[in-house]
Amino acid sequence: MTDTYDHTPQVWTAGRLREALAGLSDDTPIHIAVADGPGDFEGYSEYALVDLEPVEKDFGEDAEAGTEVEYTLFADYKAGQYHVDLV
Repeated sequence: MTDTYDHTPQVWTAGRLREALAGLSDDTPIHIAVADGPGDFEGYSEYALVDLEPVEKDFGEDAEAGTEVEYTLFADYKAGQYHVDLV
């Protein structure tokens, strides 16, 4: 039997992000490290932040009908040359 555990990362608020960016110049590039597994940043994939968009999320079939908006940061591969068949 596989061991399981609850993974509940602390999602940042806009205020916490502003605080983290406070000392940076406006032209500082922002990269995102994506964990290889829940909470596993030992070996991570690095991406470039490319956009912020409001995304409507459905509550799902088990909840009352409706949606909520989540502001989502979008990341893309860092600039460079890539073999198309490998990405």
